[in-house]
Amino acid sequence: MVDYLPEDAPSSVGLEEMQREFTSSIPNTNVLIRDVTVQEAIDYKEQLGEINGVTDVTWLDDIMDTRIPLEMADEAMIESYYKDGQALISLTIETGAEVEATDAIYELIGEDNAVAGEAVNTATSQNMTSSETIYAAALLVPIIIIILVLSTNSWVEPIFFLTAIGVSILINLGTNIFLGEISFVTQSVAPILQLAVSLDYAVFLLHRFSDELKLGHSPEKAMAIAMKASFPVIFVSALTTFFGFMSLMLMDFGVGADLGLNLVKGIVFSFLSVVIFLPALTLYGYKWIEKTQHKSLVPSFKGVGAALLKWRVPALILVFILLVPSFLAQSSTSFTYGLGDLPEDTRTGQDIKAIDEAFGQSTPIVLLVPNDDIAKEDQLALELEQLPYVDSVMSYTTAVDSAIPIDFLDESITNEFRSDNYSRIMAFTNAGVEGDIPFQLVEQTRELAASYYGDDAYTLGESVTLYDMKVTVSKDNQFVNIMTIITIAIVLLLTFRSVSIPIILLLTIQAAVWINLSVPYFTNDSLVFVGYLIVSTVQLAATIDYAILLMETYKHHREKMNAFEAMKKALDEKLFSITISAVILSSVGFILWFTSTNPTVSAIGLLLGRGAALAFVLVIVFLPALLIVCDRFVKKTTYRSNFYEEEDK
Repeated sequence: MVDYLPEDAPSSVGLEEMQREFTSSIPNTNVLIRDVTVQEAIDYKEQLGEINGVTDVTWLDDIMDTRIPLEMADEAMIESYYKDGQALISLTIETGAEVEATDAIYELIGEDNAVAGEAVNTATSQNMTSSETIYAAALLVPIIIIILVLSTNSWVEPIFFLTAIGVSILINLGTNIFLGEISFVTQSVAPILQLAVSLDYAVFLLHRFSDELKLGHSPEKAMAIAMKASFPVIFVSALTTFFGFMSLMLMDFGVGADLGLNLVKGIVFSFLSVVIFLPALTLYGYKWIEKTQHKSLVPSFKGVGAALLKWRVPALILVFILLVPSFLAQSSTSFTYGLGDLPEDTRTGQDIKAIDEAFGQSTPIVLLVPNDDIAKEDQLALELEQLPYVDSVMSYTTAVDSAIPIDFLDESITNEFRSDNYSRIMAFTNAGVEGDIPFQLVEQTRELAASYYGDDAYTLGESVTLYDMKVTVSKDNQFVNIMTIITIAIVLLLTFRSVSIPIILLLTIQAAVWINLSVPYFTNDSLVFVGYLIVSTVQLAATIDYAILLMETYKHHREKMNAFEAMKKALDEKLFSITISAVILSSVGFILWFTSTNPTVSAIGLLLGRGAALAFVLVIVFLPALLIVCDRFVKKTTYRSNFYEEEDK
């Protein structure tokens, strides 16, 4: 995730400066070795340093001469590295080598010891991405086939649906080669999201094709009529989703652009596949559809519209009661800005717990400061040691001695702490990686460094990166949501030629988004912010289709009958299609939640599954009620509405 921070983020600028000045990097991995002597720990340290991908290793012998009895040294400092026969060794694994290096570390330390840290989390996530995506697909495809079999009258028709969308997914994945690399979050989520979101287009087309066949048309004529009739709905649905995903690309936090670009490509390929490839495939294989016909496996939806409309007043009251509290709650949810906590039933989760229990949490905050004043550097290190939650500070003045001239020492001793232009100071904290206290520590460290060096001091480390991530994505959230709403509103405005219809449709789906995102606040759960940011956009972009389909049908019938009758008929006709789309999208979300051990992917899945279900309920209960209540307003604010005039008499 660090790679996706803007280049001008303070931690990104500092990292670039450090990489230019120093050969060694910030520790991103901790290794716990149990039941060892000091010398055995040093032997392990040397073996860890020989592993490919490990660039630096730090332990107690870098801070003090371990030939001196430990009882003579500062106890608190010693216990940061060695306690009760257990050694905690810090090391740096270079970017891109996480998987290989972590595997080698596991082989070296065995099952009885532990390894944890940012690099290990990355390696675990990368290892799980491919296997969990395949696992999710293996569960999802049979479920979708069952749903599609229930929704069609042919045993082979679902194969046509999945083939059309499957081809577009493969093309989309293939074009990623031109991007060079993509995020593992994108790899995990984008193909399945593309399937769930764009399957609607195929459902809309083939359901209309089936309806035209029942009227006695030939397959070719039925398909021509179906394509003409369903194209506006498919096009508008694709367009709103397209612009919704485009909004993700406006994020400063690069993972949004990464996922957004993949989803935008996916929508384009899916749309082209449905309007070009699927009709040809269906007509070519129509004889198989005829041979595998079966009776409808679901009951008729006729009469369901009248039953749903009985709930229109309670639905309006309930949603409007929930609206303000949900909006306030979703904006007050506590967030996790990193990957989140890995489950304790995984090796990584167990190792994190073991290291925390043995040594507590140790997170380095690194300072780069100009090296032109050793006394000032010494004073800064002393003040850093006085900050709450700081266990120890490692710098030239604390590890060597400010009284010893630098020129008298071998470069191998000094290059860890000093470069041509900067001194490096590391403060080891015990407050954890992120949260109110770690972020407060970052602010205090930056303020303290600025009081000595102004803008010439740089702050780095995992906590610092997550703090910058918080600042970046907090700005992104508001901007992306506003742009999503504006772009979708413009599409709806031009489609329906109405001022009121976009407001009503967006209010319906946005209410579902707010209710969905407010749940973690009321359950007192911390939410992975990347998941929140993505779903707040994706849910709106993906589920607005339900409202568009119902609105298009209602508007058509409203030209011939009053509002109540038009809505009743629209619900009877389109509830089935909306239900199928919502069940598929909701199933996708819940399966991602169930199958993924990656907290970010799991959070996206849960939010998406619950969000699709909420959007479905509001579209079939709240939206009809709102349209009937606002019928006169809709008529007056819609260009050439041609609404039936009976209610005006």
